[in-house]
Amino acid sequence: MAFEEKIKELLDKRSEAKMGGGQKRIDKQHEQGKLTARERIALLLDEGSFEEFDMFVAHRCVNFDMQKQSFLGDGVVTGYGTIEGRPVYVFAQDFTVFAGSLSETMSLKICKIMDQAMKTGAPVIGLNDSGGARIQEGSNSLAGYAEIFERNILASGVIPQISAIFGPCAGGAVYSPALTDFILMTKENSYMFLTGPKVVKTVTGEDVTVDKLGGAMVHATKSGVAHFVGETEEDTIKLIRDLMGYLPSNNFEEPPYVPTEDPIDRLEDSLNSIIPENPNEPYDMKGVIKAIVDDGKFLEVHEKFAPNLLVGFARFGGVAVGIVANQPKAMAGVLDSNASRKGGRFVRFCDAFNIPIVTLVDVPGFLPGTGQEYNGVIVHGAKMLFAYGEATVPKVTVTLRKSYGGAHIVMSCKQLRGDFNYAWPTAQIAVMGASGATEVLYGRQIKDIQDPEERAKFIAQKEIEYNDQFANPYCAARFGYIDDIIEPRNTRFRVTRALQVLASKKESLPLKKHNNIPL
Repeated sequence: MAFEEKIKELLDKRSEAKMGGGQKRIDKQHEQGKLTARERIALLLDEGSFEEFDMFVAHRCVNFDMQKQSFLGDGVVTGYGTIEGRPVYVFAQDFTVFAGSLSETMSLKICKIMDQAMKTGAPVIGLNDSGGARIQEGSNSLAGYAEIFERNILASGVIPQISAIFGPCAGGAVYSPALTDFILMTKENSYMFLTGPKVVKTVTGEDVTVDKLGGAMVHATKSGVAHFVGETEEDTIKLIRDLMGYLPSNNFEEPPYVPTEDPIDRLEDSLNSIIPENPNEPYDMKGVIKAIVDDGKFLEVHEKFAPNLLVGFARFGGVAVGIVANQPKAMAGVLDSNASRKGGRFVRFCDAFNIPIVTLVDVPGFLPGTGQEYNGVIVHGAKMLFAYGEATVPKVTVTLRKSYGGAHIVMSCKQLRGDFNYAWPTAQIAVMGASGATEVLYGRQIKDIQDPEERAKFIAQKEIEYNDQFANPYCAARFGYIDDIIEPRNTRFRVTRALQVLASKKESLPLKKHNNIPL
């Protein structure tokens, strides 16, 4: 064969591989409102940066006459490229080839880029669109999943792992995304579940649609499986790029620094009056966050799940941080099981990847009731407590208003090795609120007062005394539990300066194989 013919053969094979399962199946993918694997990669990575691996791999299965059907690439596109100039590894399942089902060779392709990512210290992004294990390959496909899962586990806390779901993700396939750091879904065409509607109907008798069983909004609002939901695939891919802007490439690097023209000493006068006179009146903590961070930009994580606790990424003076904040607008900002799980996992992620944590506190306590106790709120609350206590990254805490009881401890208090703990003059740091404390401390005396007016007057007086003595920041500051009481409008400056001085912080944990966080 002449040299020119060999070149032509190469180019023809490349063209064939790029067509996946063929034009008809590509057209069907588009008709369903879905992009192809290669189109997704092109949107995700910097233009012209993608370098593909294993384009010519084909499956090895001969069961059920599978040798008669073979497509170059075997249902997944793998390789590396850059996002904003930073290297990342990526795999994108191709639904046009055997419905993106996982074969032995597909798993080998995915594992190869995961191994390379670990060697080079670069993130892995998986774009999932698969019908699950390739049934014709039996235990080989199951072994392939297990190989991927093991790499997910070993890479956890070493390199960021991001999963986007652009179609079906069912059965054992869901565990790879579940083992990664962030899961993104699209509002349409995207779903995850262990067992489908037919199996659910057979086993439990329950009638349920695909969307209600495992759709994007179900996992964004009820299960908490999905961290982000995009309106379209394009929106979801943009979210991945935005998220990557806050993350280091690996656990030995610092998050990317982004210069800003927003001065660190900018005063935000609105914060001096944002706390309502009535301690039971809500306000929007997102307003506080956007007022103090660089350029008002806050990338919220788990926006629709456990809205009583806000978590997400922002910057102070160009430095990326993770923010954890109670939200008084939702359930008065109490902590419950879901909020604790949400907060605990986010704190652990930030700590694993050298991202400082800024905590904004306005928490009246943990949500009471049998529903929470039966759901294990004790253990879930302990997860968040554990996460803060073991975190060695810089931790800056600002108490805005309420900080009561066990919830005060959980929200990055000084004794959990908080580095800088500030409070606004409106802060109330105590075992409980004045009303509950008065009832506990003076319950018998209150019962003995027969006259209603006298009783009300006595209660009001004791609540004032309690507030003066305990429910203010000066009591905690007297013991050094609060490092300083700051003017609200000066919060941005104080937090930014704290992060600057903590940039050189070094703190280690006792030598151990690993901890045993309450799960």
